[in-house]
Amino acid sequence: MTLELTITTPMEVLVDHLPVRSLRAEDASGSFGILPGHSDVLTVLTASVLRWKTAEGQAGFCAVGPGLLTVSGGDRVDIACRKAIPGEALEVLEQEVRHFKQGETEADRQARVEQMRLHANAVRQMMRFLRPDRPGVLDHPPSVTPTEGET
Repeated sequence: MTLELTITTPMEVLVDHLPVRSLRAEDASGSFGILPGHSDVLTVLTASVLRWKTAEGQAGFCAVGPGLLTVSGGDRVDIACRKAIPGEALEVLEQEVRHFKQGETEADRQARVEQMRLHANAVRQMMRFLRPDRPGVLDHPPSVTPTEGET
């Protein structure tokens, strides 16, 4: 009994219904294996190297960026990811995964910076709306000298 493996990116189908005996993948909880007869699963893959054994016993590898893995019917595994690079040199693919993870880390950092900037601007706008009678209340750094009427 075998599994039917399909790996796709938005641009191409890299592996199309390849018969495999086993598959090893990785999600946020860690590495896991899939054999024929596996129960239905949907999980989010992290950037990692997929490993499989073909029906003939040959090893196959593919570096994948973040994506989705679904197992259906106990005999079908579909993987949809943003990036994927099939290959035979495991060391080279592991290096590609490191690049994928670095790109993810940088994108996450940029998203957090932008989110903080938008949040700060929203707070400033609310303060201007709520306290229009106090000019300079949002100056940075805030002044420590009292304004008129304060002691």
